Amino acid sequence: MIVGKVAGTIFSTINHPFYDGKKLLIVDKIAPPGIPGEGYIIAIDSVGAGIGEYVLVIDEGNSARQVVNSATAPLRSIIVGIIDDIALAESR
Repeated sequence: MIVGKVAGTIFSTINHPFYDGKKLLIVDKIAPPGIPGEGYIIAIDSVGAGIGEYVLVIDEGNSARQVVNSATAPLRSIIVGIIDDIALAESR
């Protein structure tokens, strides 16, 4: 799983029928303690996330397809949670 911050929305007029009616979001990867990680991913939103929110993303095709209950979905990444707070243990 990946912790990320929603940076934007993707709109397309031509896509695979699976994506009809689904929201695609650009998610910047975040590395603790809140510093930007390397790169971004594009993920389907399954929880109603919005721009600026921290989210939990599954970035593995088989697990993502299980969330949408479709073994043949052309899918790799899906947002499965909105993060309310992140608490890190102090390093010793």
